[in-house]
Amino acid sequence: CFSLAGIMLLDIVVTLILGTIIYYFLSRKKEERLPFKEGWWGKGQKPDAEEDTTIRPFKVETTEEELSDLFRRLDQARFTEPLENSCFHYGTNSVYLRKVISYWKNQFNWKKQVEVLNKYPQFKTKIQGIDIHFVHVKAPRLPEGQSAKPLLMVHGWPGSFYEFYKIIPLLTDPASHGLSDEHVFEVICPSIPGYGFSEAPHKKDFDSVSAASVFYELMLRLGFSEFYAQGGDWGWLICTNLAQIAPNHMRGLHLNLASVTKMGFTHVLSVLLGRYLPGLFGFQDEDIKRMFPFLEKGLYRILMESGYAHIQATKPDTAGCGLNDSPVGLAAYILEKFSTWTDLEFRNLEDGGLERKFTLDDLLTNIMIYWVSGCVVSSMRFYKENLQKGIGTQKHEKLPVQVPTGIASFPNEVMHTPQAWAQKKYTNIVSFHYMPRGGHFAALEEPELLAEDILQFVGKVEREQLWRKK
Repeated sequence: CFSLAGIMLLDIVVTLILGTIIYYFLSRKKEERLPFKEGWWGKGQKPDAEEDTTIRPFKVETTEEELSDLFRRLDQARFTEPLENSCFHYGTNSVYLRKVISYWKNQFNWKKQVEVLNKYPQFKTKIQGIDIHFVHVKAPRLPEGQSAKPLLMVHGWPGSFYEFYKIIPLLTDPASHGLSDEHVFEVICPSIPGYGFSEAPHKKDFDSVSAASVFYELMLRLGFSEFYAQGGDWGWLICTNLAQIAPNHMRGLHLNLASVTKMGFTHVLSVLLGRYLPGLFGFQDEDIKRMFPFLEKGLYRILMESGYAHIQATKPDTAGCGLNDSPVGLAAYILEKFSTWTDLEFRNLEDGGLERKFTLDDLLTNIMIYWVSGCVVSSMRFYKENLQKGIGTQKHEKLPVQVPTGIASFPNEVMHTPQAWAQKKYTNIVSFHYMPRGGHFAALEEPELLAEDILQFVGKVEREQLWRKK
């Protein structure tokens, strides 16, 4: 009788244990991924034929007709007198703008800059119905026994693939530039569809997830099943989405902007009390310095600096028409961002501080990429596609990122995101650095600082094989 009861008790215990194990595995929340977005962005109906996956060489070229048309428009520009002592507080100051246009007409050598653009190999390939343009630079030499690590670098608005031209040699050939060659990269810089020399989508709803899906296909087509990704501005969001779509293919994610779009109660509480109880919210001294007083450095700053985003997220084509028709208007619109986003204090200078960090040749080369490709309207539409459904409503905004993440936080970025906020989204931050100087266009403004941060981040990920632990 005792042995029968013992057997029954054992059965019950075994059943309970097995039931618990089965329940655990069934109820355990699966690591949710962002679905790959299979789209067709070409004109008209998607054809039945298989897509041509050829990778074709590309070179930047412009005709004499295009250049004479540009100079005619520059000659016929109408300028408005600025308000006295207004500097850059009302936007691009037209006294300085006249100087830029004079330089553009009389000294800027576009043909020489075309040679600069073409010094790195460029290609096009058709993905999801549209031509994708990208720069692909291989390492000129490799230390013995080492292979180059593929690194996808994604720009934003109003930048272009040209933003990376100063950082590329530091990553593909670090030893020649005084940097450690423990890790050497093969760099791939695509133009976001609708930007630069990538074809613009012909259909609505091409958002950051669409771009991430296209770039994922691009990396696989180039033969990279594992790679690193780096971005700021829209590149931040596209690379973040790519980490959510293909976490097992991304070894690490490096960002020089890490905005958090889903704000919870603790975020609000930390804004109200973080200045007085920083430790409670995980804030460092540098966070306090960059964020507070929050009304001035957070809310007012966003209100003052985001008018363009509201226009582009609602009626991009209306404003875009004027910019696509006037090179002077286009220059004024883009230069203002390169001033303010590099350092807000530059608003107090009549020349917007533009030549303190950039050369006119660099600034005009970026503007020319927008002009000769006629892409300004399609680039502005990207705001509408990403923001028209509201902030915090998209699936990707609710999903965490588990890929090893490195964040380089530049002091003059328009909005500061403390690590305490970032790690709610990026659950595997292995490197977070307060950079000593620099603003929004980090790769163009401070290429050495950014390259060093990418190199140390990748070193950490590789040494500790962190991608295996995500």
